[in-house]
Amino acid sequence: MKSRVGFVLLLVILFWAKSMLAYALDFNLFSGSSPIQIVTTLINPLPLPLLLIGLAFYFRKARLFYPIAILLYFLNTLLLYLNVIYYCEFTDFMSVATMLGYNKVNQGLGASGLALANGHDILFWIDIVIFVILFALKKFRFDRTATPKFMSFAFTTGAIFLFMVTLALGEIDRPQLITRQFDSTYLVKYLGLDAFTGYDGLRLHGVREERKSAKKSDIDKALAYVKKHNLSNVTKYTGVAKGKNVFVIHLESFQQFSLGLKINGQEVTPFLNSLYNSDSTVSFDNFFNQVGQGKTSDAENMLETGTFGLSQGSLFASHGADQTFEAMPAILHQTAGYSSAVFHGNNASFWNRNNVYKNMGYQYFFDASYYDTSGEKAMGYGLKDKLLFYDSIPYLERLQQPFYAKYITVTNHFPYALDEQDKDANFQTVQTDSSVVNGYFETNHYLDQSIKEFYDYLDKSGLAKNSVVVLYGDHYGISNTENKSLATVLGKTADNWTNWDNQQLQRVPFMINIPGWHEGGINHTYGGEIDVMPTLLRVLGVNNPEQYVNLGQDLFNNERNQIVAFRNKDWITPNYSMVSGELYDHSGALISKPTAAEKAEVKKIQAQVNKQLAISDSINQKDLLRFYQPKGFKPIVAKKYNYSNGLAKLVRLEKTLGPSATDQFTKNNDESTQSLYSTDAPEKDQPRSDTSRMKQMNPDSGDTTDGGDDTPNP
Repeated sequence: MKSRVGFVLLLVILFWAKSMLAYALDFNLFSGSSPIQIVTTLINPLPLPLLLIGLAFYFRKARLFYPIAILLYFLNTLLLYLNVIYYCEFTDFMSVATMLGYNKVNQGLGASGLALANGHDILFWIDIVIFVILFALKKFRFDRTATPKFMSFAFTTGAIFLFMVTLALGEIDRPQLITRQFDSTYLVKYLGLDAFTGYDGLRLHGVREERKSAKKSDIDKALAYVKKHNLSNVTKYTGVAKGKNVFVIHLESFQQFSLGLKINGQEVTPFLNSLYNSDSTVSFDNFFNQVGQGKTSDAENMLETGTFGLSQGSLFASHGADQTFEAMPAILHQTAGYSSAVFHGNNASFWNRNNVYKNMGYQYFFDASYYDTSGEKAMGYGLKDKLLFYDSIPYLERLQQPFYAKYITVTNHFPYALDEQDKDANFQTVQTDSSVVNGYFETNHYLDQSIKEFYDYLDKSGLAKNSVVVLYGDHYGISNTENKSLATVLGKTADNWTNWDNQQLQRVPFMINIPGWHEGGINHTYGGEIDVMPTLLRVLGVNNPEQYVNLGQDLFNNERNQIVAFRNKDWITPNYSMVSGELYDHSGALISKPTAAEKAEVKKIQAQVNKQLAISDSINQKDLLRFYQPKGFKPIVAKKYNYSNGLAKLVRLEKTLGPSATDQFTKNNDESTQSLYSTDAPEKDQPRSDTSRMKQMNPDSGDTTDGGDDTPNP
């Protein structure tokens, strides 16, 4: 402390201690690590912080040296802590793309952010507070003796040498660590958080430069892959829902294991169970989420466009504002006259949806600004599900039929904290050592009740008989860090839990329910979210579905390859699973010494996975669809869309159409069907208040593109 060298070393040691705290308690980096990984994990918080904070030595005056050293130390701490919060939610490290798009995803995170904080978090900041107090009280003694010029050079070279040691150890343990781009956890284990962030920034810059340099001919490779990969065979399900309304119900954070699960003798999701087992539903029991860091937005992108999210960050947040899509709402509108809308109780700008949906061709977006979210009607991520479905009816009943309507639920979202008034007194959840696991089944149960209420309305209003309802879970709800607490609930033991078990829990529900149709059943094919678009295009009887660029395969086609690729290049098939470089058989047994035949099979599968992901990345990172236009498909002009005054737009359209209007309001003799909706949501009749758990924002309010008037969207 008395010398400049001592001060810098103190800051570096303090940052090392904070990193160890995060590595051990938040990131769990030491768990399952090899001896070399343990060594690099212990060393890697030193090199780059030493290099960065050591830059202060290049400023010889005390009034510059100390503030710069403190600032660089603060920025390192801030980066570390942001990753702590992010990791607790996403089980991954914060990419530069995520940071740059942070304003697109941070709205609505307030309640979740508080829930993610831990008691030990104060240790990340207490020393900085002390430094500030000492500076303010002038209790801090400056060393005004300038350090020798060689000191700055010595710190720089020493830091670089130490970094090269960690890099060399990493290359020994994981050859081609950088060039093969292992997942972010490996990079942080070997090189540290600063190095990962720097590397990711360079990678992102390369991606953006790649997009600038894209040529029209680049799309040819993607089209060739699609032509070869696509399955054009007609199945017995082709066209079974032709001309019907489509409801896509997004079951937030809902995992397959909750279906059929009983706790204390009671079903967690009795209504969803009835749908799952109904002969009016085709249910898939080997359907996996394939999201990356974009989580919900990645799931939406796969279902709407048939391409994966990005390897780092969110496609919606970083590219969505000017991305070219061939998405379901636009295809259905242009081929079959469908109208389209999204109903979601969070802010329109969350995940950059207000821009992305326009580029996808969604005509209407009824976000939080259309609902009363005051008082206790909303949680941190938006309007409660029962209220979302109930309050959406005045807008839904005005949509011209057939329509493509997506509902994005939010109540079953981390941290799974349900208000007491919303809990079912007759349902008692589990009592594990994890409040997250305990709360998860309560919010599952609430979501199930919400869906049942909505289905009751569909039956009463007559909408059910002319609709197909697609229900899907977007991604895992219980992260890997909590899975051992979940193990006993699923009849397993935490002691024997493996990476294979973690991968098995990536199953999510996917159901296609057609009320009045009775040829359903449970389908055992292996598939994932990338396969939904090609499946629905065929179920809805869209002409020439092969001409649209999507990377999945029809789930009903017996010739599909049944290889499910995950965003981190892991995969699963009916016979094998690859998880973090470990090969398992279908029963979960680790194959430590694969046979020659198994090695050949694994190599073949891995090549297919890598190619599918690479084609997707090429399409999205280079925005290649701007160079391709399917026959009869008209490019979307996003600036023609405005999401304000949605109801007024629909009413004006209805009046313009006159007797030819097909909306439910008109069919009901110009009377609302709201009275047909019954909900037990205790907040339904509560008056609007001046308080709210969320801040409403509609970026299109007063938008100059159409002045916020009632002109219907294209």
